[in-house]
Amino acid sequence: MSSQTANTRLFGSQAFQKRFSVAIRLIIALFLILFSIFPVLWIISASLDPANSLATQKIIPDNANFMNYNRLFGKDPNFAFGELFYWRWWFNSIKIASISTVLTLSLTTMAAYAFSRLRFAGRVTMLKAILLIQVFPNLLALVAIFLIIFQTGEIIPALGLNTHAGLILVYMGGAMGINIWLMKGFLDTIPRDIDESGMVDGASNWQIFSRLLLPLLRPILIVIGILSFIGTYGDFVLARILLRKVEDYTLMVGLQLFTAGQFDRKWGVFAAGALIGALPIMIIYIALQDQIAGGLTTGAVKG
Repeated sequence: MSSQTANTRLFGSQAFQKRFSVAIRLIIALFLILFSIFPVLWIISASLDPANSLATQKIIPDNANFMNYNRLFGKDPNFAFGELFYWRWWFNSIKIASISTVLTLSLTTMAAYAFSRLRFAGRVTMLKAILLIQVFPNLLALVAIFLIIFQTGEIIPALGLNTHAGLILVYMGGAMGINIWLMKGFLDTIPRDIDESGMVDGASNWQIFSRLLLPLLRPILIVIGILSFIGTYGDFVLARILLRKVEDYTLMVGLQLFTAGQFDRKWGVFAAGALIGALPIMIIYIALQDQIAGGLTTGAVKG
């Protein structure tokens, strides 16, 4: 009888500990969800608040309406600034991010193939130099980047200040280092037997790269492409320094104008523009979430 009682108590204690552990996990998960979703709810609330002020902001605003969206799209006759430039800023951001991502992927993939598969003098030194350069924060190079683009513009105006081409070149240079290491690490996990079989069949290095290896790089290409696009699309500092004309601004720089006034800060319009500007990133994540997870884990599993 005593043994049955002891077993019952032990089972009850284990069941209680299991339920307690599950409860703690649910509480932590709920807290993390609320913590992560609160800023989004706050921005949505600010975009629907006609008061246009953060001082009196509430999660559920009084008299919520779409006035800030009307102002953003120029449907308010007293506020036509958004209609003139918002969609142009949005297009500029999409264009710059897309072009820089495509060019970055092209150069990064070819450079990573050379470092992974070819053997040449200075290969290890160059890889270490690329890694060392990435250690220094990008903010330290802002003055140097500005001077380089300024002097480049005196020789080639199309690549100088206030040009999207010059900004794209800067983005490409900043993204090459870490992406080359990521791509090289993934390439190192692909067996060299594939290269050797191609060479036996008489394929050149370019044919081996483009026809045999490139299809296998699809997961990491998607990951690097998405990270490059998001980083470029959401950049503010470099675009603010290198672009001067309002019509040439990217979306992040343009939205800052709504909150730049000392006595007339349009927080509601800013929130509305930020929400619409986040849609491309959200769509990309939803559409490619499986590929993102696969690209981040495939190389690690192979390694």
